[in-house]
Amino acid sequence: MRLPIYQLDVFTEKQFHGNPAAVIPLESWLSDEIMQKIASENSLYETAFFVKEGDTYNIRWFTPRKESDLCGHATLAAAYVILNYMGTLEDRVKFHSSTGGDIEVWHDNGFYAMSFPKQEIQRCEMPYELVLGLGKLPKASYKSRDYLLVYDDQDQILGLDPDLEELQHVQTSGIIVTAKGEDCDYVLRYFAPSMGLNEDPA
Repeated sequence: MRLPIYQLDVFTEKQFHGNPAAVIPLESWLSDEIMQKIASENSLYETAFFVKEGDTYNIRWFTPRKESDLCGHATLAAAYVILNYMGTLEDRVKFHSSTGGDIEVWHDNGFYAMSFPKQEIQRCEMPYELVLGLGKLPKASYKSRDYLLVYDDQDQILGLDPDLEELQHVQTSGIIVTAKGEDCDYVLRYFAPSMGLNEDPA
């Protein structure tokens, strides 16, 4: 079996920076087992697979360990492949995912813009495993698809040294830690060891 594969660095203009993703166009879906094995062998934070159906591209995402329900940077990478390497005359790409919903990507003043599904968020208590794994209590904690933990300042975010083994026991896709930045709006880090992703490189 021969499949085309593209590897792109997203959110950067420099090679070997940003957030890496693999993109694999398909004519029809492979088995879940094969797609997972391909993603595991790629050993990137996400591998996106898509199949064209009419004017929409059905898309799925896999980490090295399991399938994701939604991924932004790999979707942008897939759109870039479609718009630049697959001979399309369109300037907008429509994606559909059974888990992530409908997503569109389009050209916008030399950049790419993306409509992303909105996720509701609620304030919550931190589970014990999350407290142990991070070692520092935030000033506020929220839960949606991921945990979102708000800290007092940028230094607390930069100084976090999480216990990734402990964080694997937290029932969530990922853990976002954030605070107001000193020379930017905010800083954040993203951990997802339960998905096989220790820390998002971007």
